[in-house]
Amino acid sequence: MSPSDKVQIRTVEVSAELPVFICDLTLIKPQLDRAREGIEELRISHPESTFSNVKSAYMSPWHSHLLNPKFSPLTDSVVTIAQEVSKSHLSANLQSLNLELVVTDCWGAIYDKSNYTQIHNHFPSEFSAVIYLEAHEDSAPIIFAKKMHVKPKPNMLVLFPGILVHEVPETEGRRVVVAMNLNKRALFDSVKT
Repeated sequence: MSPSDKVQIRTVEVSAELPVFICDLTLIKPQLDRAREGIEELRISHPESTFSNVKSAYMSPWHSHLLNPKFSPLTDSVVTIAQEVSKSHLSANLQSLNLELVVTDCWGAIYDKSNYTQIHNHFPSEFSAVIYLEAHEDSAPIIFAKKMHVKPKPNMLVLFPGILVHEVPETEGRRVVVAMNLNKRALFDSVKT
């Protein structure tokens, strides 16, 4: 018998406000364009959509950043932004805590009319990010906790805690995104003894 067989776990729902961070990435548009090229290249090399809660016309593999180097400039920038958000908005200087953020999952998705994403979260990831490479005027919002709607715009980054529940209703307009999960990693090699 394992310890979990002996312990009863009950869930208590607590309403807690979790922050969502929005950033305009227009200044790094070449990185966005490279990631868009990466999605198209993966559509050729990995034409089958990945099975998930994303019900889009195409979804690239979970580790697209490891399959195509064109995602790396964007993932590097998102890590830098998330580290700055941690420091300036969440009072956590990760570097001084001997921690760093790393992208563990990264995928692209192309949504056409009537595509959607089921309600879900990205636990245990620290942060999740959605970067809108394309977002037509009538494309569906991302909805957080069934109440906060964020209308996508081209070149926009939405960064949020991985535990935050979110969904995308059926879209009317096309939207192309890169999504990723970021996790903390301890920097044991930099600890002074």
